[in-house]
Amino acid sequence: MKRPILITLVVLVLLHVVSAFYFFRIDLTAEQRYTLSPNTKKLLRTLDNTMDVTIYLSGDLNMGFLRLQKATTEMLQEFSRYSDQPIAIQMVNPSKASNEKARFLQYNALEQQGMVPTIVNEKDAEGKFIQKVVFPWAEMVYQGDTVRVNLLKNIPGKIGDENLHISIESLEYELTDAIRRLANKHTAERVAFIEGHGELSEMQVFDITAALAQYYHVDRGQIGADVRILDEYKVVIVAGATERYTESEKFILDQYIMNGGRVLWLLDGVRTSQEALTTSATTIGIVNDVNLDDQLFTYGIRIAPILLADKQCAQVRVNVATMGQTPQFELAPWYYFPLLQTSPYHVITKNLSPVRAEFASAVQFVGENNAVTKELLLASSTATGIQTAPMELSLSMINNPPSDEFFQYSFVPVAAIMSGSFESVFTNRMVPQDVIVPQVYKIRTKSNKTKMVVVADADIIRNEVQVSANDTVALPLGYDRHVNKQYGNRDFILNTVNYLADDEGWMNLRAREFTLRLLNKQAIESQRVFWQIINVVLPLVLLIVCILLYQRSRKMRYGNTRKSSSIKAFFTKK
Repeated sequence: MKRPILITLVVLVLLHVVSAFYFFRIDLTAEQRYTLSPNTKKLLRTLDNTMDVTIYLSGDLNMGFLRLQKATTEMLQEFSRYSDQPIAIQMVNPSKASNEKARFLQYNALEQQGMVPTIVNEKDAEGKFIQKVVFPWAEMVYQGDTVRVNLLKNIPGKIGDENLHISIESLEYELTDAIRRLANKHTAERVAFIEGHGELSEMQVFDITAALAQYYHVDRGQIGADVRILDEYKVVIVAGATERYTESEKFILDQYIMNGGRVLWLLDGVRTSQEALTTSATTIGIVNDVNLDDQLFTYGIRIAPILLADKQCAQVRVNVATMGQTPQFELAPWYYFPLLQTSPYHVITKNLSPVRAEFASAVQFVGENNAVTKELLLASSTATGIQTAPMELSLSMINNPPSDEFFQYSFVPVAAIMSGSFESVFTNRMVPQDVIVPQVYKIRTKSNKTKMVVVADADIIRNEVQVSANDTVALPLGYDRHVNKQYGNRDFILNTVNYLADDEGWMNLRAREFTLRLLNKQAIESQRVFWQIINVVLPLVLLIVCILLYQRSRKMRYGNTRKSSSIKAFFTKK
């Protein structure tokens, strides 16, 4: 008996010694939910200083938020195992305070830092509604820089459990995204906004520029004459052009794409404005010709000169007072401001809130280039009407909406992504004379593998600008101040640029899916006592039965042994 025990002890000691030098984990879940991606592990090994993480999702939480808290903590602990430097985790309960005033000051301080709370309404055991303030945020500090991460995804139309599940699915992406911003701050790639053709001004894209600046060096400028001028940029953004591009500028853009450059095109198919309607109540929509149609057509896409009117739309303030009376403004649905649906099948738009558009047109796929893959990103609702330019637009549509027969179209595409090898629009054409092309430069007629996104509405990237007597303020992109609601515009543009610039597959983390296994709440309420007995009483009963059976077995075994030993001793003595 001693030898097996000795062997077991030796094996245990050897396993302990080996585990000190070699770290490994086995994930037995079907979705590999506890396995970090290779990119995440590689990123964590680049950390050369301690990272401090403060989680504010703490306190008296319901089961859903406790799951999110636990998942966040476990994810960060997993990060720490692969990091060369420690990741220090601290839990802070924002609601813990000596009095109500101190609690209010704590809440206010967090909100001033951009950490907006979530109000949770719950029912207690007596059926009374209780309102709680929850801060689903994490604050990450590295080398003196701070990034705050919103842990909760709140997608309209989904129930609370679904949103919490999506939040858990997104944890690895959100946390690694924050670490990348902190660790790669001084090695950022470059992104450029094109100017010189009536594009949106710097103030009109101020909010998204600030968001992009957390990842990239963001420049603005005109194209110029040098064919290589765009080569240093990872992504080029064409946002809201209203004036024609020259053939020279188109050639430089084309060669940038042929050499693997990525472009985000945001172009209006019809030129009009809400300001003109507000002033005169009627306006005209005309075709927005900026001399890029042939170029986009060659690449495989077209922006149709139409306007979409959608029953699923945003609201605008209109004066409902009669002529001569004091203006009285009320909110009313405005069909030309559609709320676009996001595709659940692409990592750019998966789990995004609807995107707010203004005077959107449609994209159409053309050509048969098998080397290019085309995917839909944004689309209208199932009740969409179409008007072809030129057309008259009038605010009278609010009081006299079209009949249901007008809204006969469904899921009209507004944004799409194309990836692959594109044909040059300048194939079999002369190089424009005023383009500077070095002798060593090779003009290409077929592109390296690359990708581009085309959006048929420039207003998707435009933030509102609030002008007062003392200051000019850019509102958050996608924020509707009339209804105090944030739409998904900023996330859509940010995800798009990140996807276009991504060569390592970071955005694929957004595609992770865990099976959602929800409990039947109705069954929980009606069968509460039964399941409490099954989970609490039954294990105790089984334990007692096992103990009694074990004692009976021992009594029978050792009782018979003692009896037989006594008989044997008796006969031996005789």
